[in-house]
Amino acid sequence: MDINQLIDLISEVTHKTFIVDPRVKGEITVISNQPMNSDQVYEVFLSILGVHGFAAIPTGNVIKIVPDNLAKSQNTPVLLDNETLAGDSIITQVVSMQHVSAAQLIPLLRPLIQQQGHLVAYPENNTLVISDQASNVQRLLKIIHRIDQVSDEEIEVIALEHASAAEVVRVLTSLEQKPTVATGTAGTSNSSTLVADERTNSVFISGDQVTRLRLRTLITHLDTPVKTVGNTQVIYLRYAQATVLANVLKGITDSIEKTKTKDTQTTSKETLKTNIQADESTNSLVITATPAVMRNLKEVIQQLDVRRAQVLVEAIIAEVSNDIARELGVQWMVYGTHNTSPLGVSNFDNTNQKIIDLAASGYQFSQNRNISLPSLNAGAFLGLGQFNSSVLNFAVLLQALSTDTNTNVLSTPSLLTLDNQEAEIHVGQNVPFVTGQYTNTGVTGSITNPFQTIQREDVGIKLKVKPQINEGNAVKLEIEQEVSSIGRSNVATTDIVTNKRSIKTTVIVEDNSMVVLGGLINEDLQQTTQKVPGLGDLPLIGGLFRSQISNKVKRNLMVFLHPVIVRDIASENIISNDKYSYMRTKQLEQQAQGLPLVSEHEIPILPNLDDFLTVLPGDNLTPIEIKPQLDKNNP
Repeated sequence: MDINQLIDLISEVTHKTFIVDPRVKGEITVISNQPMNSDQVYEVFLSILGVHGFAAIPTGNVIKIVPDNLAKSQNTPVLLDNETLAGDSIITQVVSMQHVSAAQLIPLLRPLIQQQGHLVAYPENNTLVISDQASNVQRLLKIIHRIDQVSDEEIEVIALEHASAAEVVRVLTSLEQKPTVATGTAGTSNSSTLVADERTNSVFISGDQVTRLRLRTLITHLDTPVKTVGNTQVIYLRYAQATVLANVLKGITDSIEKTKTKDTQTTSKETLKTNIQADESTNSLVITATPAVMRNLKEVIQQLDVRRAQVLVEAIIAEVSNDIARELGVQWMVYGTHNTSPLGVSNFDNTNQKIIDLAASGYQFSQNRNISLPSLNAGAFLGLGQFNSSVLNFAVLLQALSTDTNTNVLSTPSLLTLDNQEAEIHVGQNVPFVTGQYTNTGVTGSITNPFQTIQREDVGIKLKVKPQINEGNAVKLEIEQEVSSIGRSNVATTDIVTNKRSIKTTVIVEDNSMVVLGGLINEDLQQTTQKVPGLGDLPLIGGLFRSQISNKVKRNLMVFLHPVIVRDIASENIISNDKYSYMRTKQLEQQAQGLPLVSEHEIPILPNLDDFLTVLPGDNLTPIEIKPQLDKNNP
């Protein structure tokens, strides 16, 4: 009969209300050889709908009959794990997996789902969502419950005593002939997994019981002491210094051998003393040790032989000074015509030149013309006069001098060094200082064998720094900073006067920050007055009997530091390229300005940075013809 007539008949028998989709059409045939009650008739009706591609969806008090492809989007009953529903009605079942992954069951169960059904896994809570006929869902649940069982796979940990865990895993992986790309793991042909833990020298085994037993037997066989207790290996270092690292490793091996537990079954012939030697020519270590000690030493070497960070320390030394000197004085000397000693003198010692010294030098010159007269200092005027040349003569020395000195010094030394490595830069001059002299006067008065002893000292800017990078971006700096220069003094000295300012301190600075080490800010004013008592206090004419000197020194000095941590090659290249470009720019500016009597092509200029770093084969090369000649004496 027509399927719509069958729906009318089932509605009368079961007293259910149906809503039929217009697309539900077709002829159906049902054959039964025994009578059925209303429930059995409804079950047969659901089977008939399923055979012809339709489904019955209960919704409240009514049942919707729609095509199968629309059934999963309708309001189908949703059942949980402990709920079941028989028959061929469309339901949605939610199944929670306990032991296996829900996503792994999708390829296995999808062929068992009808074309109009739906199957999806939700990995967040490891559940399956199935939408299909209730009878088919029941069949899938039986399959899932038999698969979702506790596996006999366990994880075993085998600690090794003699062999290396990494080597054992490598050998077993090659034996099973199924290595994986993952680092530190290896899969086998029996779906087992081997993992080496180098820290504890242990092997982790995961797999079924039979596979684990077979692998455990092989590992036990490999973990046996060999005839040669130790071996010798050469380890090439990349960054560390072999001689320094050898001393560290020797201390570690001494501690290991003292605390090592001795096996009672091991004879004295089976022990091997660790020997570590450093080869400076290849910067490598030659180590002879037992396998256990060798593993420990390799781990220590791997952690110490790393690229060390560098620190760029940029210093700014700024000094501004202003020196003012004023000098005004008059000295008198009165002497008789026939007297070799003066009758009266006003000799002031607060000046660099005294009238009594000039008079003594003049008297020596009158006695011996071979002696040269001393020269007058700047600002001095010597005058000679007489009241009566046969009775009384006089001399006067007038000194008037004004000196202003302004200094503005800016120095920016920079220094790049390794972490925890002391470095020093010095920019200045090597100045000689007379430390002694000797003159031997002969019987005739001539000078013989004169000599002087000279000591040279460095004068300029010195920067000594030892950086230490702490945890994070802080840098500890041990600094010795010195600024020295050749100065001038208003006080009589026998040799060169040097100015020296130095700082020695330890500070902590954040990376790419600035810190001021300290500074010198002083202002010194000195005034000296010498006079003849009574006459020097007279108004107006009192200045003829006085000598006054005023000195004012004002100095400002600051030292700033800017440390930058250089951890990689990119940062190092950026800093070096900036400095290189700066110097080349200055040279180009000088070439553009030109130098007198010098061609611009003769002015030295750094090559272009790109050309300097990348020189391809054949670039800027001139072919050279080589003509070999035979030398009979030296073939």
